[in-house]
Amino acid sequence: MRSAALTTVFAILAVNVSLVLGWGYRASDQRRWAVLHPACGGRQQSPIAIAARQAIPISIPAMELIGYQNPLPGPLTITNNGHSVALTIPKYSSEEEKKGFRLPYIFGGPLDNEYEIEGLHFHWGDKNNRGSEHTLNDMRLPLEMHIIHRNKKYRNLAEALQHPDGLCVLAFFYQVVEFDAKLLTPIVKNLSAIENYNTSMQLPHTFSLSSILSGLDTERFYTYKGSLTTPPCAEAVTWVVFSDYLPISVFQV
Repeated sequence: MRSAALTTVFAILAVNVSLVLGWGYRASDQRRWAVLHPACGGRQQSPIAIAARQAIPISIPAMELIGYQNPLPGPLTITNNGHSVALTIPKYSSEEEKKGFRLPYIFGGPLDNEYEIEGLHFHWGDKNNRGSEHTLNDMRLPLEMHIIHRNKKYRNLAEALQHPDGLCVLAFFYQVVEFDAKLLTPIVKNLSAIENYNTSMQLPHTFSLSSILSGLDTERFYTYKGSLTTPPCAEAVTWVVFSDYLPISVFQV
């Protein structure tokens, strides 16, 4: 009964969205993706099934998450875009940049350049074991968060999507726990305001990325070259999928 509460909050956000978006997640809908968006029929499509026993260990530098401990610039906006809950992060003005303000960015790991944050979003399902897009050791977790970063050598997201090194997405799995995990409270407590497709709201407070990743081991991850997981399916993504789980509490809903 408690587990059902989590799915209820997220599932109400995207009913019949295929009618508005022109594509959906049913098998019949996904078969049409490549017709409407040719890249969806490519050879480096995401998500994938990750199996630890088949992964190849490699020695690479640690992932560096710079500025993750700083509060994000506000106001932050959450949006029901029909297939996920997305958090929009405003850019700093040129005057603020002159004063030294910088958006969080990442480097190291499999990356050859610095990648600046663009936003984040969540994927969930109608069952607590069907939410994540990637699977890990044949398990599908209830929730998966993606933090999207753009290669700084490209001016904007549209340009970055034209290049195989355009984006890096950090993926995090969530597992339902009994204790009161408060990591996602700033977002979850406002979801009821965006139940309908294409609705948004500004969060009353900002927060740091590290506050929603507290306790996660960022040195354990899988990485591969892939794509956006929804149309247009551009094969422009370096994926970093962390193997540790983050907690999400049923009491948040």
